[in-house]
Amino acid sequence: MKKIWKIGLSAFLAIGLLAACNTKEATNDKPSSSEQQETAKVDQATFPMTIKDATGKDITLEAPPEKIVSLIPSNTEILFGLGLNNEIVGVTDNDNYPAEASKKEKVGGMDYNIEKIIALSPDIVFAHASGMGNSKGAIEQLEAAGVKVFVVADAKNFNETYTTIEQLGRATGKLEEAKKIVANMKAKVKEVETKLDGVEPKKVFVESSDVPQIYTAGKGTFMNEMLEMIHAENVAADTNDWYQIDAEQIIAKNPDVIVVAYNYVPDILTKIPQRPGFETITAVKNKAIVQVDESTTSRQGPRLADGFEELAKAVYPEAFK
Repeated sequence: MKKIWKIGLSAFLAIGLLAACNTKEATNDKPSSSEQQETAKVDQATFPMTIKDATGKDITLEAPPEKIVSLIPSNTEILFGLGLNNEIVGVTDNDNYPAEASKKEKVGGMDYNIEKIIALSPDIVFAHASGMGNSKGAIEQLEAAGVKVFVVADAKNFNETYTTIEQLGRATGKLEEAKKIVANMKAKVKEVETKLDGVEPKKVFVESSDVPQIYTAGKGTFMNEMLEMIHAENVAADTNDWYQIDAEQIIAKNPDVIVVAYNYVPDILTKIPQRPGFETITAVKNKAIVQVDESTTSRQGPRLADGFEELAKAVYPEAFK
């Protein structure tokens, strides 16, 4: 009898032990609340944090900044897109979007008003790598005064722009908002690319300034990448970066479309065909001279996807009918 009881007890214990193991395994398969919180922390911006800027400098932030100065319109557009209207206390003379940016304290254009920036007591100043040639001295003065300056990279393509937006989101405690902006931009770009599937490539010349010094976008520029993405041939891609080009060279390249990427010359679309020799250009013959908004097609921020769509419609209007 004792033997039978022992066997029964052993079986009962074995079943209990097996059930406990299975329960433990099932529990381990499902993340605990603390594990879920840790995962959320990885996705969210956590403070204090240290972020490396475009110059390779480590910037430590103890908390989300409550007072921000932006030294370039693209940064400003990103910051407003992140919902930081109240935190932005200073912008440049060139900031005009969104409308609220025009109401912010102005801290200068190409030359920054160092005293005014310091007086605003910003927790951080967001500068830009593209302006380091002119503003390096100003940035050094700000840093010497104890102001934290974060230099944002000069994005050359959409992926780098997405990285910049998420980086600013992380630095300001708005990472989730940044991810939403990036997701919306990617969706817009994908939508445009889908509409352009199968289009016949066109030769395009992009003009970024009027005579007598005509500048265009060469290889390695953001504009060149956008042209490649819409299956257009950039006739100026035989040279790197933005560069000055002669009228004779434009005539020789004979583009199918001329894209005017500036807005400071009135009636420019009627003036270009009147340039000597331009009557032989295919774009002029076919009245394919179009203008795009300078800001949306060049500022490395949330509206760039809209600028991409605007460029695509300008070059291939037939694909959007």
